[in-house]
Amino acid sequence: MRPGRPTNELILTDDQRKALEAWIRRPKCAQALARRARIVLMCASGLSNTDVAAELGVTYQTVGKWRQRFIEKGPDGLRDEPRPGTPRKLKDVDVERVLTLTREPAPAGAVQWSARSLAKECGLSHATIHRIWTAFNIRRRRVAGRGRRGLISGGASPVAFPTGFGTS
Repeated sequence: MRPGRPTNELILTDDQRKALEAWIRRPKCAQALARRARIVLMCASGLSNTDVAAELGVTYQTVGKWRQRFIEKGPDGLRDEPRPGTPRKLKDVDVERVLTLTREPAPAGAVQWSARSLAKECGLSHATIHRIWTAFNIRRRRVAGRGRRGLISGGASPVAFPTGFGTS
């Protein structure tokens, strides 16, 4: 028996092991997530928290934290938890409404939607409309051969929200 406080045994299923190994090998995986996966795999191989910490260059408290979190929540426990701070005020429904109205015909007496007229219609500020248009690469441009401006889209889908417009 090892001296010191006992650690909970960490047992991996084949699916969990494959998922963790995939995270380690994936080139686009966040390095923090890959390190956590390495910690769990080494703990599952029977190494102590101290041995894993020495091997990976982290503290034994870090190893203990991720071991325990994996035991409690499985692979999803290795992902980052939401950070504290003010929750997002702009709802996905509002963003979708702005994008839908942007692509619909302009109101009567106008060539196209302006940020201010769209803001009034949606009950949002014109700055919010501009932020949404910028996030989805919707920009104003001149229509060829005419002095009027038109809205064009950069190809972003209203379903796939870009960074900063995550689900709430």
